[in-house]
Amino acid sequence: MTQQEPGNDYPLSEVPLHARKGLASTAMVLLGFTFFTATMFAGGKLGVAFSFTDMLGVVALGNLLLGTYAAGLGYIAFKSGLNSVLMGRFCFGEVGSKLSDLILGFTQIGWYAWGTATAAVVLGKYFELSPGSVLALMVVFGLVFCATAYIGYRGLEILSYIAVPAMGILLFLSMWVATVKVGGLDGLLAVVPTGELDLSTAITLVFGTFVSGATQATNWTRFSRSAKVAVLASLIGFFIGNGLMVLIGAYGAIVYQQPDVVEVLLLQGFAMAAMAMLLLNIWSTQDNTIYNFAVAGCNLLRTKRRKTVTLAGAVIGTLLALLGMYDLLVPYLILLGTVIPPIGGVIMADFFYRYRGRYPRLADARLPAFNWPGLVAYAVGTVLAFNSPWVAPLVGIVVASLTYIALTAVLRVRAPLAEAQA
Repeated sequence: MTQQEPGNDYPLSEVPLHARKGLASTAMVLLGFTFFTATMFAGGKLGVAFSFTDMLGVVALGNLLLGTYAAGLGYIAFKSGLNSVLMGRFCFGEVGSKLSDLILGFTQIGWYAWGTATAAVVLGKYFELSPGSVLALMVVFGLVFCATAYIGYRGLEILSYIAVPAMGILLFLSMWVATVKVGGLDGLLAVVPTGELDLSTAITLVFGTFVSGATQATNWTRFSRSAKVAVLASLIGFFIGNGLMVLIGAYGAIVYQQPDVVEVLLLQGFAMAAMAMLLLNIWSTQDNTIYNFAVAGCNLLRTKRRKTVTLAGAVIGTLLALLGMYDLLVPYLILLGTVIPPIGGVIMADFFYRYRGRYPRLADARLPAFNWPGLVAYAVGTVLAFNSPWVAPLVGIVVASLTYIALTAVLRVRAPLAEAQA
């Protein structure tokens, strides 16, 4: 067996028990991931479309569904020590899993381009920089934001321990000032909605905006020391963390007609805090994003050189930012929230139904090139999600899971034997 390169984070194999982490570490990394500016825009749409109490209910329900989905995958990640792209080999096949690698990897590089460009553009506006200086900032941020991901899990952990408490203080300060401005709880309850949004669309916004991230949170929950750590960290990150982002966006839209907390902090007179919030908020998500790309790329190329793939991804993301692709990315990436959740649905059905809750060691498993029930189930889930009038990501997960179970049962597809058992 070859020696694992320090900091390479087991890109093609299970995370061993000696490398596992506790709740504080795992939850902090996931909070750093879910504290993301783009999520606030979903909250902004809710804030103007519902009464304050109804909005709280929608936020709670949508994020509870998201947290439960992340926790289900997190449990599998703990049990197996694998992330979603490696689990994909079991449910899609050795070659078939490259489909999920491409989908998950491309989505993350798109987010990286958007985040890199956003940081540079916002700072450029605030400091009145020239267009050339903004482009230069994109290059700087594109390289700097990947530094902690290059280090590996430890780098993400260190940044999260700094960024999450700092962002938490700023967020609650902003919410307190906004609450005072609107007239306290009575003022919030008296706000009359000015927009319209049906419940299904609202839940789709909350659940769908970051479900692609929840599908890939297994990159960190596989480092969990216990099932309890994996499940609780997932709920803390996606129910509480993502929920807070949506709530902050709703608050900003209600009080300031502006869902972006950076803009809200500027309106509140906290200019330096706003700039700090921008950089911490984006960096703590950017490094997770490029880390996601790297592990998907490692599985696609079957290479252990995670650090090299991380740098390559940062260069690609920076080039996309410079080319202006970020202008079109946000609605496109939200659309990808429909095609990614069925991957998680197939993974859960495969693990709990076909493998009865226990994968063999990946190195010992004799896997087919293509697992057709998995690929067909993914396609069915995606098509029905695209055409669903209800919560599309949830439909994709449920339909993909049920289709996979049905195909596996009808075709009597058995779990492959390990080499040692053959």
